[in-house]
Amino acid sequence: MSSLEHVSAQSPAVARDRARAIFGQTMGLVALTAAVAALGAWAGRDLSRGWGIAAMVGAFACILGLNAAIRRSEQLAVGLLFGVGALLGAGVGPVLAYYASVDPSALWQAGGSTALFIGAFGAYGYATRRDLGMIGRLAFFALLGLIVFGLVMLFVSIPGGRVIYAVLGLVIFAGYTMFDFQRLRRAGQIEAAPLLAASIFLDIFNVFLLLLSLFGGGGRN
Repeated sequence: MSSLEHVSAQSPAVARDRARAIFGQTMGLVALTAAVAALGAWAGRDLSRGWGIAAMVGAFACILGLNAAIRRSEQLAVGLLFGVGALLGAGVGPVLAYYASVDPSALWQAGGSTALFIGAFGAYGYATRRDLGMIGRLAFFALLGLIVFGLVMLFVSIPGGRVIYAVLGLVIFAGYTMFDFQRLRRAGQIEAAPLLAASIFLDIFNVFLLLLSLFGGGGRN
């Protein structure tokens, strides 16, 4: 067998090994970020509304910084990723503490349903050969529309508005989850793991909050 044939025969195995390495590192970072977010939620359980908003703004700044840091330093990118988790966790800490005291079953239901949701749509996105780029673009514009809808609800009472918001949000993040897991499968460099982990963590975070809104009686409160 010539060296060229040997390389050709090895390339599928090498590609599979690389894909497994990227998947493992990315999902490991997702798990660690979720753990950091849980610690942040515990630490921020008594935060005032103002500090909670500040934590969310800080998390957004970390996300912007992560996009720039990924090109310069993987260690800095990982640090910013954990910063996103800690700040988002702190920002929702008071909400989670409230549910833990008045309706803890809603937390368990939301957590279990989030695992099933991400597992199902993530598996499809990772396995499908269909290009999901259009779904990713549509999800982006739909998310902008959902944000506008949420702002309108701050000033206008819409019957069942919270349920509508949550259901639409779940549809949007179903698209994002499929798209992000396809990006994970197609990633060619392990250096992309922190950015991919941030995207998947944000999918999980938002799906959990949307489901918590439904299980916690979002349509009634």
